[in-house]
Amino acid sequence: MGVGSRAVKPTRAYDGRLRREQARRTHDRIVAVAERHFLRHGYRATTITAIAEAAGVSVDTIYKSFGGKPGLIRAIRDRALLGTGSRPAEQRSDALQEREQDPRKIIERWGDFVVELAPLGAPILLLVRDAASTHPELKALRQELDDDRLRRMTDNARRLAAAGHLRRGIDAASAADVLWTYSSPELYELLVLRRGMTIKAFGRFVADAMIAALL
Repeated sequence: MGVGSRAVKPTRAYDGRLRREQARRTHDRIVAVAERHFLRHGYRATTITAIAEAAGVSVDTIYKSFGGKPGLIRAIRDRALLGTGSRPAEQRSDALQEREQDPRKIIERWGDFVVELAPLGAPILLLVRDAASTHPELKALRQELDDDRLRRMTDNARRLAAAGHLRRGIDAASAADVLWTYSSPELYELLVLRRGMTIKAFGRFVADAMIAALL
């Protein structure tokens, strides 16, 4: 009995890990396909059926996993926020603020995060902005995504304030407004997409502007 029991448990554990890995890969494939379709064809012209066919899954799978097109948009944004590092970008930013004492170095590193994250997230956020006026289901999603970005920027501003890094006359709320402005997809649109600024120059611009406004 003992030998039989030992033989079953590893098999079940392996099967469970395999199923989770397959589910993760399917999820990632759907999100990647959906992003390509949205950015290539626009929100209105992109259909769940087309995404399902391209991803090799059923329409029901997408609805059960994401709830429809707004849920897919949310998943695309969430994936963009992870960045390209070995850990999610938000975790890396939090760790940076815990160990670094020089506020200029913190904000300069945030400029690096802009270089990493803006090309991943800004295009889908701009799509949501443009489509929200004619698609009621996106109005609430746009507000949700804006609120989430404001939360993250407010957390960063409060840490700067608590560490005594902010210039006299700048409180956490004012700092949050600055960080909110310079992390906006609209600024990326203006300077990178419309003015042709390189992404590295944009990251430096954002960091320099935040340092000048806050420290």
